[in-house]
Amino acid sequence: MSLLEQIRGPRDLDALSTEELEVLAAEVRAFLVAEVSKTGGHLGPNLGVVETTIAIHRVFDSPRDAIVFDTGHQSYVHKMLTGRQDFSMLRQKGGLAGYPQRSESPHDVVESSHASSSLSWADGISRAFEMTGQTDRHVVAVVGDGALTGGMTWEALNNISDDNSRNLVIIVNDNGRSYAPTIGGMARYLNGVRTASKYQQLHQSSRRLFDHLGAPGRALYRGARGGLHGFLSRLTNNAALYANLDIKYVGPIDGHDVRAMEEALRQAKDYAAPVIVHAITEKGRGYEPALADVADQFHAVGQIDPETGEPIGSSGAQSWTGVFADEIVVQAENDPTIVGITAAMLRPTGLHKFAERFPSRVLDVGIAEQHAVTSAAGLAFGGLHPVVALYATFVNRAFDQILMDVGLHQAGVTFVLDRAGVTGPDGASHHGMWDLAILQVVPRIRLAAPRDAERLREELAEAVRVTDAPTVIRFPKGSVGPELVALRRTGDGVDVLREGESKDVLIVAVGTMATIALDVAELLAEQGIGCTVVDPRWVVPVPWSIIELSDAHRIVVTIEDGVRVGGIGTRIRQDLREAGVDTAVTELGLPDEFLEHATREQILERVGLTPTQIAEDLVAQVRGNKIPIARPVNSRPASAGPSSSHPDSAAPSADTGSTPFHPASR
Repeated sequence: MSLLEQIRGPRDLDALSTEELEVLAAEVRAFLVAEVSKTGGHLGPNLGVVETTIAIHRVFDSPRDAIVFDTGHQSYVHKMLTGRQDFSMLRQKGGLAGYPQRSESPHDVVESSHASSSLSWADGISRAFEMTGQTDRHVVAVVGDGALTGGMTWEALNNISDDNSRNLVIIVNDNGRSYAPTIGGMARYLNGVRTASKYQQLHQSSRRLFDHLGAPGRALYRGARGGLHGFLSRLTNNAALYANLDIKYVGPIDGHDVRAMEEALRQAKDYAAPVIVHAITEKGRGYEPALADVADQFHAVGQIDPETGEPIGSSGAQSWTGVFADEIVVQAENDPTIVGITAAMLRPTGLHKFAERFPSRVLDVGIAEQHAVTSAAGLAFGGLHPVVALYATFVNRAFDQILMDVGLHQAGVTFVLDRAGVTGPDGASHHGMWDLAILQVVPRIRLAAPRDAERLREELAEAVRVTDAPTVIRFPKGSVGPELVALRRTGDGVDVLREGESKDVLIVAVGTMATIALDVAELLAEQGIGCTVVDPRWVVPVPWSIIELSDAHRIVVTIEDGVRVGGIGTRIRQDLREAGVDTAVTELGLPDEFLEHATREQILERVGLTPTQIAEDLVAQVRGNKIPIARPVNSRPASAGPSSSHPDSAAPSADTGSTPFHPASR
């Protein structure tokens, strides 16, 4: 039996010798490569924290001592050391989550995978321990150097430094990278630490130091590494600015030297006040294909060949991100005012080609979405058109800035939201399911959801021409499907994808849900029910032709892959009532719950968003057997129609066939 197989909990580590710990670390790395290559997941970050995680569990008593992982993608080793070594269904339905998850283990504290929040969690937990008399409990926060570019980290540090009586240890896992290399002034400082000759000497002699100097030497080491002005003073070289921040600093430590890390953590634990332990680590450690990957050192991988690191079973189909990456370059070549902004995700969001073509026109602000958005408002004021590319789940973090800095000031800023809707294996905090409901409350905002690659190209081109309001383009994770050609386009830009012989059901499909909508229409036709399928393209504001088409049909159903509470369906229903249209509306979307990890298809089936399930309900509604009940055939007077008092009543009729809708004209 291997050493790893004997580890069923953290206390099983206590009896291992230094040599055995080194063997265990090697076994952990071999396990990670073998298992993650089968399922996909965050490989590089976990290879980089093996020894550090072993040291944490040797020194601290989880779960009595709370261990908080910032972002949490580097928690695989933690899972393995706390009794979870079945990785056969990692990130799959019924298997281990790719992030900490409380339902899996009491050792997991924070489930959210949004970066830069760990120190705020640690601040709150450690205060609670102190206020309730639990002074023998410690809190450990593991934060990557990339997360130190996020504003919440600094807000938390400000408060932590104001109260120095708590048992709180902050481990800075400094590998020089978030996804890609960490950017900014902090990164330059830490890079200087990593490359300084003094650190190189420490790196080479840490084992010898602890082996031979004994207790007096360790005391000397503690004194030499202490700093009255703490870590923040070191980062800025401005002691006066941070003179009130008194946080003990230990390091830098070789994060791959278990004994050195353990000694540093014991010093920090015994200090009885907040301490920062600065660990230098290497992302992708011990796995040559990861180390050779310049882009992100195998930050996240799909299924790969464990020997070569090459992807297995790649379809070769173009991704949504790839379509955007190419098209933004086209738009930037035609319009010199376009600039790109990303939050530490240049390649994942598709701005890397733009940066290669126009390096001075793409800004990476680090993990700082709030700053990115308000900075974009400033760029717009200065005459540029910023394109802010984020994952849809992360736009939630900057809502106030979108509302008050971009929306209120009518700034021409385009937001491109990747991974919108159900993303699948990354779980609850990574689904991009809230953007449609959250963002549509911003006055004057325009939201677009392309159904295929061609629509992404044309909607992006339309968005960057809007100079007086925010625009949003959102698309899902994965490969782009085949083009869905419209039968016709209405005067205000709505694409009619299918028209039945009778006007029984109108399906308003949001983005890629158009494919499901067309399948539903086919099933309804088999039951003798006529169905019209439309893609609004720009779903907010609701095009006037949607109102007219709704008035002409017996029932309306909206299908979206966002949360249905306050979603596009709700918006359409409200606009219908305002226009005096009484057609019943069925609003289909995601429930207001946190959806656990599974494939997109499994999740859609569970929540009822499959063609068969939708069609069965619609047949019952059309036949009057289920609420909402479709309007009876020929029940509406011929003279009736939408109220002309609707604010968009001057918009073109749905049947005019005039020039395509441009959002700037709304």
